Amino acid sequence: MGREKRQEYQDAAVKRSFAAYLNVFIEPGFKKRMEKDRRVEDLVLIFYSNATKVLQVGKAPGDDSWKLMVDRHVALFLRLLGLVLKDQEKEWSRDRPELTSRLATLESKLLAHDEDLAAGSNSANGTMIEVIAPLSYEIKDMPLVQVVGKVFSVDPTQLQSDVNTSKSTWTEEAALDDLKKYQRFLNVNSKKVLNSDDFDLEEAYDLWKKAETPDLSQMILTIVQSNPQLAKGTKLGHQPSGSTSSVRPYRSDSYSALGSTQENKLDSSYVIDQPVDMSSMSPSSENQTPFFENEEHPFVFIPADARAVYKAVLSHALSSDLQDDASQDFQEGPNPGSVKLLSQQSTELLNELCLRWRIPFFSRLILFLDVCRDKFVDRAISVETLLAAFEYVKTPLPEGKKDNAARNLMLQDRSKWTISDIALNQQILSTLNDALLRDLYSIATRCYEPKPPSIGLLIFFLETYIFPDPSFTKTSRDLDAFSGQLREGLREQAQANYQNFTNKNIPRDSQEWEFYNVIELGKSIMNLGQRIQKRYRKNPEILGANPLTELLSVVLPLFAEDAREIVAHILETAKAKGEEVPVEDGFELYKELVGIRQIHGDALPNVPFAFSIEDLLAGFVWRWIQLTEENVDKWVEGAVRQDEFKVRAAISDQAPTDQERHSVSVIDIFTSFNETINRIVQLNWDNDLQYAKFMTALAKIVGNALAHYCDLIEQKFVREMDRLTPEQELTGSQTRQERWMQMAKDAWSNKEKIEPFQFFPESFVKLNNIEFSMRQLDRLEKEVNVDACVDVITRNTPPLMIRQRKTANYVFTIKIVEAEDLKACDINGLSDPYVVLGDEYQKRLAKTRIIHANLNPRWDETVDITTQGPLNIVATVWDWDQLGEHDCVGRTSIKLDPSHFGDFMPREYWLDLDTQGRLLLRVSMEGERDDIQFYFGKAFRTLKRTERDMTRTITDKLSAYINHCLSRRALKGLINKPLTMASVSSYFNRNKPQQPAGGPTQGEIADALKSLFTYFDDNFAIMNQTLTKEAMIMVMARLWKEVLVTVESLVVPPLSDKPSQQKPLSQQELDIVFRWLDLLYDFFHAVDEETGQEEGVPMDVLRSPKYFDIKTMNFFYFEPTDSLIRESERMASVSATRQQNTNNRLSAPAGLVSLGAGSLLGAPRSRKTKSIMLSRNLGTMRKVKEEKRKEAQAEPSDDMILRILRMRPEAQRYLRDRSRQKERLAAAAAAEMIVKQSLMAGGGRMAGSLPRR
Repeated sequence: MGREKRQEYQDAAVKRSFAAYLNVFIEPGFKKRMEKDRRVEDLVLIFYSNATKVLQVGKAPGDDSWKLMVDRHVALFLRLLGLVLKDQEKEWSRDRPELTSRLATLESKLLAHDEDLAAGSNSANGTMIEVIAPLSYEIKDMPLVQVVGKVFSVDPTQLQSDVNTSKSTWTEEAALDDLKKYQRFLNVNSKKVLNSDDFDLEEAYDLWKKAETPDLSQMILTIVQSNPQLAKGTKLGHQPSGSTSSVRPYRSDSYSALGSTQENKLDSSYVIDQPVDMSSMSPSSENQTPFFENEEHPFVFIPADARAVYKAVLSHALSSDLQDDASQDFQEGPNPGSVKLLSQQSTELLNELCLRWRIPFFSRLILFLDVCRDKFVDRAISVETLLAAFEYVKTPLPEGKKDNAARNLMLQDRSKWTISDIALNQQILSTLNDALLRDLYSIATRCYEPKPPSIGLLIFFLETYIFPDPSFTKTSRDLDAFSGQLREGLREQAQANYQNFTNKNIPRDSQEWEFYNVIELGKSIMNLGQRIQKRYRKNPEILGANPLTELLSVVLPLFAEDAREIVAHILETAKAKGEEVPVEDGFELYKELVGIRQIHGDALPNVPFAFSIEDLLAGFVWRWIQLTEENVDKWVEGAVRQDEFKVRAAISDQAPTDQERHSVSVIDIFTSFNETINRIVQLNWDNDLQYAKFMTALAKIVGNALAHYCDLIEQKFVREMDRLTPEQELTGSQTRQERWMQMAKDAWSNKEKIEPFQFFPESFVKLNNIEFSMRQLDRLEKEVNVDACVDVITRNTPPLMIRQRKTANYVFTIKIVEAEDLKACDINGLSDPYVVLGDEYQKRLAKTRIIHANLNPRWDETVDITTQGPLNIVATVWDWDQLGEHDCVGRTSIKLDPSHFGDFMPREYWLDLDTQGRLLLRVSMEGERDDIQFYFGKAFRTLKRTERDMTRTITDKLSAYINHCLSRRALKGLINKPLTMASVSSYFNRNKPQQPAGGPTQGEIADALKSLFTYFDDNFAIMNQTLTKEAMIMVMARLWKEVLVTVESLVVPPLSDKPSQQKPLSQQELDIVFRWLDLLYDFFHAVDEETGQEEGVPMDVLRSPKYFDIKTMNFFYFEPTDSLIRESERMASVSATRQQNTNNRLSAPAGLVSLGAGSLLGAPRSRKTKSIMLSRNLGTMRKVKEEKRKEAQAEPSDDMILRILRMRPEAQRYLRDRSRQKERLAAAAAAEMIVKQSLMAGGGRMAGSLPRR
């Protein structure tokens, strides 16, 4: 162990005292006890006890000189402790700075009547000089007295005067007497001190009393140690101030240093567990101070009402410290940066008062809260300071100290408190609850201000320290009452805010009202709601009241009522003035109102919105649709006018992709369509029925716009395709005689080579545009969700209205199929016929393409005619002439009467021309409906017909050479080889054997089509540069159909009930034709020999029903007539039975108009009508086409047999009988269908309306 080098520690007596203490110090039990308690007082007392024992050794019983040496040795021990603490400054000075100060103070007091040991250490010879230190009654030497002066704002002069006046009373004897009296009162359970009546439980009183006894004993011991003369048992009384006796006057700081707090709490209990013998302190009977239980106030230092006086001192100290800007060292709460409460000086003063006045620890805390409560209610302190006070009180004392665990337990177990403290605590909580709720109401009702005060601390305080406290007596009913008051206050403030918004945004003069004012009012409400929602995002409710809900519950209904009145007034005023509110203003207002209505629905689910926004503002949407309808034709015309119809190649050196092969006009048109529809979609219209009607109206506009676009495109296309070639222009400048001479030269030179038509790239771009339009329209149909719109309208339309709804317009679909036995108008004995349809007022309705050099032409062209009633149609067949006027071939007429087509079944009519021949028309009707599916279907059919007509126009430019190469003339030329010089010389060379004559070889048959294939390749090369792949395949498929029609006409005549003059082919000729068909099939299929990939027309398109009809013709072509008739009757019987079983629809009987007598096709065939509803998108169109192909393949027909029989004169009678049979079957089927539809319409009552399909 180390050695102390200071001189004062070299004395032998000092060493003996320290050695005795060291023996105790090194005991194992001592170390364990000290680690548990860790109190410096225990060390001092143990040293004092051992020093007393050592110094008494060898002394006479009456010798008291050793007692002064005890004080000196204890002082040296305290000095050594101070030196140790100073060396450990970082650990002790920071945590317990007051301990060092108190040790030094006690050391000076013990040496007050002894020599200064420090001065002795500085002497040269080590001699000691005894100096008597006089007692001081100056307040400068009394720190706590100075604190009292600061707290109560007492002048130092007054303080000094009070000390001088009362110093004879405030003595150590009086202090000791107070403690003895207090101890006697405590023992007899006197009401002068806390007694059992002050506690609710006897156990609590016993526990408190048990803790009081050692504290009192230690305090008495401390006083006696400071003045040993008091232990002699002499009568306690006043000692002269000038006495040099060792008994010193009482000084409050002389025996309280070790009792001061060593923590940042109000005080710590003054308890020392070291046993102390206090038997000598029991006063004798003769000098004991009389004990008077009934004495009014027996104490000198303890006030009569210590709690009240302590509370007053505490209140002044807290006020002084909170207001004292010069205070530097405040007691802080548990968290850094929390509000500071009492200064260290005030804390020491309050600790000393609690110690001397014996105020329990829990009472000190309750009184502290009581003072803070009073000041908060009087608004002397803020809620932050109040919160800091509660955090300070509620924070548990740190573990590891002897008394802290017991105190924490006592704070938690309130049954150990006095009754008055429990009641006061309840009163504090109740009062603070009322005060905090008062402040909370005041602040919460300001939550709608732009920058309201925060309520976080109030809510935190209530929910942390008031509501959970078991002593809080308020019930949930009281809290509900406050919540109701707060909600009412919030509603009042919300209404006031709405009134401010109204005054700010709505003009007082109703003539100045605009939609803008309603929009701004709505935005103000929305902004306030969003601000409140954001502000209270984490805690949306304030003690059961939701500021956002209360705001919305007030302002939203008010806004809805005001908005309805203002908007209605604006619309009525504009109508009265003949003005219109801008559509965009209506749309913007709708968006704002819908947003507010959505919030209204979320916040007030059980409260309906005041009015229907859609019903009030639907007129703006209809005006938008009307403006679109008025301008859509201008959009289309402008787009077509600015379009150059060129391929939009991104890179000039590379071939354009399919996405670049359409021009800008179709892109602009569909961009306009999408923008128009999106304008409605973006409104998020919340009325499904109205929205479906909007989409229906827009579908009609889109369909009409596309029809107009198709007309403009087709007109340009026809002009480009019908232009004259240079040869035709040259011919046009020749006279009639020159044209005859040219024709004779061409015939003599056997001119066969036909140059490919010089197609313009712009023409193919137009076809690409139509194909692109179909794809875009199909995409638009899906985006609009057509089926959902139809479902909504159907669900919201009563069934009776659906049945009684009358059709205002009717759409007649007329297909100009073919003509027979036309009059020849050209010098070559043929005609170039085309058909023109017109009404009775000579207005042209439709015109077919021209079929060159043909008296039995087939057009297969369709036109739609819309009418509101009966309409007479005149069909005129014209002969096209390159020069001069066209010649009339013949006329006929038909009446389109909707009442005759009530069954919506298609009919076929052979109409006799007024000159010669007849014309076949196929007519069907359906009512034009205000239906979105109908409008889309009509638009698709318009595009499809335009595409088909343009494709047919392209293929017509190639069909002439197809007819030339696949003609009977070419067939005869292949079989009958021309006469050559080699054949003549071989005839005269009789010596050589002659080879038998045979047919053409396979190579010669293939070579016969070489020129046709070359012609196709040349034209396909031109098309492939511009047409898309899909359009290219479509053109090739159409061309394949022309090939099949040409091959079919080469083999058999068209279907009719009259005998034909066409002669049948021979077996050799028929074999050549079928070989040609196989070669053409392979050419159009275009399979890559290396990869096997199909690059031409798909196989399912090539293998059409007509292809199979031609291929199966070989089985019947050379059969006997009787066998063919029997097979035809069998197939007709099977077909009739199948139709009867499946209730297939048959066409109505002829007779509505005059038909040619004995016509085989006078009765319509069993054929489905091409309804517009089946063409409403690409999917339905493909489905119908696939079903048609399957139906044609599944139902074999005897039409091909009848066509073969036309070339057999002996079958004329059978053809006539078969025609009559078909008429009877068709009439019966039509009658049955009419009866069935009449029953479905309502018991036979037609009700003047046409049934819907």
